[in-house]
Formats: sequence, structure tokens, C-alpha cells
Amino acid sequence: MNLSLYSVQAFIVLDTEGNRVLAKYYRPKSHPQGESKDFLTLKEQKAFEKGLWQKTKKPGGDIILYDSHLVVYKHSLDLILYFVAGPTENELMIHSALCSLTDALTMLLRNQLEKRGVLENLDMVLLCLDETIDDGIIVDTDAAAIASRVSRPRPDTTEIVINEQTIMSAYQTVKEKMQQRIGQL
Repeated sequence: MNLSLYSVQAFIVLDTEGNRVLAKYYRPKSHPQGESKDFLTLKEQKAFEKGLWQKTKKPGGDIILYDSHLVVYKHSLDLILYFVAGPTENELMIHSALCSLTDALTMLLRNQLEKRGVLENLDMVLLCLDETIDDGIIVDTDAAAIASRVSRPRPDTTEIVINEQTIMSAYQTVKEKMQQRIGQL
């Protein structure tokens, strides 16, 4: 029985031809069962991704067991997003995390979760991922909260115009307030 918080082993984004767009593998050293021996080399990762893409390239499924790993995936235009976990993990929780991540990304990328948008906004995508998964632990599953923490602050739309008239107006106001205070003494 797995009673660990470490549930996600990898986050992978592949395009429709099976090419890697983004991949992040988690190997926490503090995991109760020791450091993972899976996906240690780039060659192993690429082989796993190639086989995974072969199994999931056609839309239709959400969850599969592939190469003794639980894989939850979602198709989005020209991308396939994956969370890879151990075979004993709760697939509903992994699926919920993936859905919240894709919903947050959809909000942040203005309803265009596609390869070009992901590559152009890679910083936001990685921040969004980090707000959802931290070192393999699912941290948040609220898409709106994730998107709000990641979104760039918008510049203030009201411009403050400083000219001679506004400076003189401020000076007059300060002068009047000072005269009132002095008059009260």
C-alpha cells in the first residue's frame, strides 16, 4: 500500500507526431521508497515517450496502464499532455490534477492550448506546472487559483499625468492644509 504524497513521476507534453515539446521527470530523493530507478537516462525517457505516444495517439481514452505505469492523458488541439504515476496511485486524483492544470493553462493561454502557445509561453506553463505539482506531490487542483497565482500582473490602466498644473494644484492643497493647521494652534 502506497501511503506517500509523491504520486506523479512525470509530466510530458508531446505533439501529434510524437515529438517531445516538454517533459519534466520527478525523482525525489526524500521518497519513502528511495529514489526512483525509472527514466534515469534520456534514452530511456525517449523510448518510454515513443511507446506511450504509439498507445495514445488516437483520441478517445483518458487513463491507461502502460509499462507498469499509470498514465493519465488529455488531447488538446495538436498536443497530448500526460501525467505518469505509479501503478498503485489514485487515478481520479491524478486525472483531477491533469484537468486542473489544462484548465489553468487554457485560461492563461487564452483558450489556445496548442504547441506554438506552449512554446511561446513556456515560462508560464512551467510556473503553472510548479503550482500544480511540487517534486512529484500534487499541491493544488483548483484551476482558477493556479491561473491567478501564475498570471502576469496587468499594468495599471489609469495613467497619472504629472504636469505643472497638477504640481501647482498639489502645492496649493498642501499650503491650504498647513494654513488650517497653523490657524488651529
